[in-house]
Amino acid sequence: MTSVMRRGANVELTREIPDLTGLVLGVSWDAGGESPLHDNLVMATILCGADGKALSGDHFVFFNQLSSPELSAVQLEQALGGDQEQVEIDLSAVPDAVARLVVVLYLNEGSARRRALGQLRKCELRVLNLAGNAELVRSEDFAPLLSNETAMALGEVYRYKNGWKFKVIGQGYDNGILGIAQDYGIPL
Repeated sequence: MTSVMRRGANVELTREIPDLTGLVLGVSWDAGGESPLHDNLVMATILCGADGKALSGDHFVFFNQLSSPELSAVQLEQALGGDQEQVEIDLSAVPDAVARLVVVLYLNEGSARRRALGQLRKCELRVLNLAGNAELVRSEDFAPLLSNETAMALGEVYRYKNGWKFKVIGQGYDNGILGIAQDYGIPL
């Protein structure tokens, strides 16, 4: 089922794999020689309700909060398979109130020196079947599409009928995590 998907494309995961119970979403990037850029990139997962907003601040999973309250989304401390960061999603444990899980990447900028995602040489999101870690799909390389953005909504897993779909979003933000927080209702 592995294929490369462009922005806006979606696939019905549970139609292709009816017994799918879990996923791993992994982000990989290449910052070239820019270690300050590489070291400040953060992947996060937002568990959103039907209104597209985070259920609560506890439903923002990232390096400082490694899991959602019910453990349906868990940020892995050690990414595998060439990804820099990964989140594991237990589809059976996702609360009914969650309509979508959005994966974002942002610069956790602590320095005065301006960094941007447009400096990346590669940036991809891939979806793996938790059972066996087979790659199901991956996004197109976002790097050529980026310029001054400091955050990006990469993709989402969302409920569809009685199953789950995956969609490549590829929406950049010039105002970083603040823009994502505003759009997804994350209290900062």
